[in-house]
Amino acid sequence: MEKRIVLGSGKLFVILYTGEIPNDTTIETENNRIGAIQGGASLEYSSEFYEAKDDSGVYVKQIMTNEDVLLKSGIMTWNGSTLSKLCQTARVTETAEKRTVKIGGVGNADGKKYLIRFLHEDPIDGDIRVTIVGSSQAGFTIAFAKDKETVIDAEWKAMPHDSEGTLVIYEEEIKAQEEKKDVTGEEG
Repeated sequence: MEKRIVLGSGKLFVILYTGEIPNDTTIETENNRIGAIQGGASLEYSSEFYEAKDDSGVYVKQIMTNEDVLLKSGIMTWNGSTLSKLCQTARVTETAEKRTVKIGGVGNADGKKYLIRFLHEDPIDGDIRVTIVGSSQAGFTIAFAKDKETVIDAEWKAMPHDSEGTLVIYEEEIKAQEEKKDVTGEEG
């Protein structure tokens, strides 16, 4: 089993979740790309356990009680429509001259779930895809600074999307040695 060194960032795609995960070519289109990202992306997995232990510490039993998955990324190219994927109360209206986004009012929460895909392209070792289904629950900050681009720090919390309780799908393409030689001109 060959290990790999992962270098670089990738692309971020966000589409409305309709109950099934479509194929890669349906997800990974320019229309589904949320914007250019800055600072890469991070996948955070955490779990909680309950531990029962007697007073002497000899008898111990643990069970997992909770899991959380967060996918975070900085979005550098965006517009007002992007905010609707980051805020459940965002309502976007557009005319030829203006896009208006209204945010707020818990009664306006749409409850939408999104499929979020991070694609790390690697022509040598093969692409990596990280996919979650979830919603943004962390809010966002828009900082306008005189000497820096405005990057929205986006965060999505994964929700189970199948009967097994899956929170994240991590896929790696595996390239044969011959394919690697073709791409680099050298052997693996």
